[in-house]
Amino acid sequence: MSNTESLKHLPLEALHEDAGARFGAFAGWRMPLTYPAGVMKEHIHTRESAGLFDISHMQLFEVEGADAAAFLSRACPLDATALKEGQSKYTVLLNENAGIIDDLIVTRLGENRYMIVANAGNAAKDEAHFRAIAADFDISFTALERVLLALQGPDAEAILIAAGLDLSDLVFMTGTEPHEGWFATRSGYTGEDGFEVALPVDQAERFARKLLDDERVQWVGLAARDSLRLEAGLCLHGQDLDETTDPANAAILWAVPKALRSEGRFIGAEALQKIIADGAKEKRVGLKPEGRQPVRAGAPLINEAGEKVGRVTSGGFGPSAGHPVAMGYVAKALSEPGTRLFTEVRGNRIALDVHTLPFTPQRYKKG
Repeated sequence: MSNTESLKHLPLEALHEDAGARFGAFAGWRMPLTYPAGVMKEHIHTRESAGLFDISHMQLFEVEGADAAAFLSRACPLDATALKEGQSKYTVLLNENAGIIDDLIVTRLGENRYMIVANAGNAAKDEAHFRAIAADFDISFTALERVLLALQGPDAEAILIAAGLDLSDLVFMTGTEPHEGWFATRSGYTGEDGFEVALPVDQAERFARKLLDDERVQWVGLAARDSLRLEAGLCLHGQDLDETTDPANAAILWAVPKALRSEGRFIGAEALQKIIADGAKEKRVGLKPEGRQPVRAGAPLINEAGEKVGRVTSGGFGPSAGHPVAMGYVAKALSEPGTRLFTEVRGNRIALDVHTLPFTPQRYKKG
């Protein structure tokens, strides 16, 4: 977006400016991309200690009412009644063709109350989609205004306790409401143990400063967030997922409960059932380029004969992996790890091997 005046601004923008952030446009927001330490150090610090990410561009929706579970089970390939109180679930919002409108985290907070965390770039579309479905259900659907901070890394739990927020009872993909208006989950987008904490705007700066007073905490921007999630094999909607991809081809069918794959009544169910029955034509895979040259999103994947057989959807250098990392889609027959493919970067042919995901071990605190 060339007109920076039309970008949305983070509530804590002044804190990032004071920290020397370099900003850029992302999903309609003015976002911190890097800080003076630089991408490499921010990435490594997250893996070794704890990185603090301002992800307030993401949108929280609260669903409440007698039909809350039925509503979510219609909107998503999800059995919302099966979620225990405090349990979070990764899911997707599909169109009638089983194309992925967005990927979401849904957390059950009470018998008839759920929280949805949606991606920034899709928030308006998601809200319109949800509200259209809501017309048939007895629920309230509320877009919340919150600051959302993610503290990621092996020291995250101890840092939060030191700051007066003890979330040690949570395990990966569970959530709670530690204070009125607050919402916290043990989850994240880095492959590390960590937490995402949403809180009212007027309480956010004090909490952020308390975290930053701990010498183990360092601001981390979107650039390192991208390299961290890519090493962890996590998808970015708008690149690895979109309305032209479906859960089967995207290799996230694990997010759809088995019973729903054949008997679901969610939007897009018939289309997804047909895709599963016919067999996915392509598959999202990890890709490891030879040498040190990163391969970027949009690069075509070709076979030995020079025929196009896929595309790169995300790529960059993996500081923890120690080599370039990428993800993309290839013809199903070429999706086995070790399969040799090629691409071109500035006229140079580069070999890539299909690689298992993730590139670095995920270190979540499981129950």
